[in-house]
Formats: sequence, structure tokens, C-alpha cells
Amino acid sequence: MSNLYECIMKLCADKGISGYKMCADTGISRGLLTDLKAGRKKTITTGTAQKIADYFGVSVDYLLGNGTEKAPTLTKKDERDIARQLETLSQSLESGEGLMFDGDPLSDEARESILQAMKLGLEAAKLRNKEKYTPKKYKKG
Repeated sequence: MSNLYECIMKLCADKGISGYKMCADTGISRGLLTDLKAGRKKTITTGTAQKIADYFGVSVDYLLGNGTEKAPTLTKKDERDIARQLETLSQSLESGEGLMFDGDPLSDEARESILQAMKLGLEAAKLRNKEKYTPKKYKKG
């Protein structure tokens, strides 16, 4: 098993998702993960590495094992803050009279989809801000 595969799977575990979900979300072939796991591939393209790194909010160097940074993670406080922001957004969506989607009133499913997308965006922004504004905290050694 390659270090790259192990790093990807650790990032998936940290985020609480499967490798399949990561592939589906990023548009990367599941076969690539299989090849990395089996050792048939040792490297990936720069574009693929960037997609995966962006998805997890880490640098390409970290993903490839060249960097010394550790990945920032969300704390319980961060999760509470995000939940609070989502609750505010949910209330705004529910109270928004005349809110339409493709000419029809916003359905419960569409509202939930919007909230899930916002949750992913808020989590990614929080992680990226941690990395950007406290970079020394996420360096090893």
C-alpha cells in the first residue's frame, strides 16, 4: 500500500467519509484509489492531487508526504459555530416568502440540499481559514 493511498484514506477517516464519497465528490475515478492501494500506481497527476488537496483543505505537499504540516481539524466549538450559522440560514430560508427555485416554491428537499451545501462550504472555509491565519500551528516540528 502506498503512502499516498494511506494519506488519502486517513484524510477520509478524519472527515468521516469513505474513499468512494471522496471520489464521487471530486470526480476522481475509484479505480485510481484501487490502483494506489494495490501498488499499481505510485503517483497521481498534479491536477488530481490538487483536487484531492482542495477537497480536504490541505496542501499538495502534505498530500504527497513532502510537507511537514498537519491538517487542521474542526473543534467542537467550530462545529457548534457552524451549526448555529446553519440554523440562522435555515430560518432565513423558511421565512423567505416568495423564495422560488426554477419558478416553483422552494421544496423541503431543495432547502435541505441548500443547507447541506452550505454546511460543506462553511466547514471548508473554517479549515482553510485555520490554515491561512494560524499557519505555524499546523506545522510539525
